[in-house]
Amino acid sequence: MSEARAADEHQGMENFREAPATVRVAFVSWLAAVGAGTLETLLVVTGGEMRSGLAAGVAIRAAVFVAAVVVAWQMLAGRRWARLVLTAGLGVAGLGSMVAGPLLWLAEGHSVTAALTGSTPADLFFGAVRTLHVIAVLTATALMFTPPSNQWFRRRPGAVPPMPEPASGGSSPSSTALPRPLDT
Repeated sequence: MSEARAADEHQGMENFREAPATVRVAFVSWLAAVGAGTLETLLVVTGGEMRSGLAAGVAIRAAVFVAAVVVAWQMLAGRRWARLVLTAGLGVAGLGSMVAGPLLWLAEGHSVTAALTGSTPADLFFGAVRTLHVIAVLTATALMFTPPSNQWFRRRPGAVPPMPEPASGGSSPSSTALPRPLDT
């Protein structure tokens, strides 16, 4: 292993130790979401239902899962852009793609009870994995925006430094303070 790679891996472990618990649990939740998504993909592939476009769908999901892990590592390191990418890409778009179908199905007047009684054990297992996937995404997304997480992202490289306190000399803070950029 090269020295640079060893240093990168060491830094990753340092980030894990230094990050607040909320960021660490968010990171592990993103890994759990990727694991659940991978299991869902395997269940579809091994389910025997060969559909057109299946190989392309698997390739796209594999690319998304790899990217999610890479971006989650960057989030753990305190990169604000990574938190935003995970939120928009997986917390909004990805979550929407997972729940849109079932919600539309329910909106059409179908019954959860009827669906459960007509389900095979494989259907129920897939539903349980999908439920864990959704919970992991919701947990990770919420934890990335707690006060300790926000503080972690503010103090990391590339973050906007805090504004200095106004000098006590009779001038009002509004007349001397510069506007602060929105915190993400």
